[in-house]
Amino acid sequence: MAQDFRVSTCGEAATIIAEHPRGYPKELEHTVTLRNRARVRLRPVRPDDEPRLMALYDRLSVDTAYKRFFTRMKTLPPALARHFANVDYQRRLAIVAEPTGGEDSMVIGVARFEPTDRPTIAEVALVVEDRWQRLGLGAILLEEILRAGGQRGIFEFRADVLAYNSGMLRLLAHHTDVARRRTLQGIAEISFRRRRPLRVADVDAMRR
Repeated sequence: MAQDFRVSTCGEAATIIAEHPRGYPKELEHTVTLRNRARVRLRPVRPDDEPRLMALYDRLSVDTAYKRFFTRMKTLPPALARHFANVDYQRRLAIVAEPTGGEDSMVIGVARFEPTDRPTIAEVALVVEDRWQRLGLGAILLEEILRAGGQRGIFEFRADVLAYNSGMLRLLAHHTDVARRRTLQGIAEISFRRRRPLRVADVDAMRR
C-alpha cells in the first residue's frame, strides 16, 4: 500500500517520519473509556502496526490465540502480520485499540472485516489482549467495525466462532442481530447485522 512520508531535517541529519497511508480514514480515530476508567484510543490500522500486531500475539494466552486463529502458532508470521497491517480501508478494514498516556504505542485489541465473495457481506474477526478483557473493549471494537462497515455499504456480516468460545458467542448475541447460526464440527457459523440503536421515538413508543 502506498504511504506518504515527510522529511524532517536538522543540520545534516534527516529523519523520515511516516504519515498516514493514502485513504486513511482519520474520522474513525477517537478515545473511549472502559469500565475500569482506563482511556483507550481507537484508530484504523496502519502499515507500521506490523510489529505491534506481532507483539500483541506474543502477549495473548494460548487459549485466546487459539480462539482467534483456530490453530497454535509460536509467533504471528511476519507475512501474516504484514497482511493484517495493510488494508485498503474500504473492503478490508481493521480498528486497533491502544492505551493512552504511554510512551510506547501498544496495540491491545483489534477488530477487522475482510471481504467475502459478496460485496455487501464481510467476515468479522476480533481479539482483545487477556488483561484487557471483561472491560467492555470487545463490545466497543465490535460496534466500531460494524458501524464502519455500514458506512462502506456493508450491512451483513459473518463470523466463524469456536463452539466453546462462550464469550464471543455472548458478545454477538447481545450486541448484534443474529440472522442465522449453525454449528459444524465444533465451529459456529454465524450471520448477523449491526443492531440498530434505539431512537428517542422508539423508546417513547415502548413506554406507551
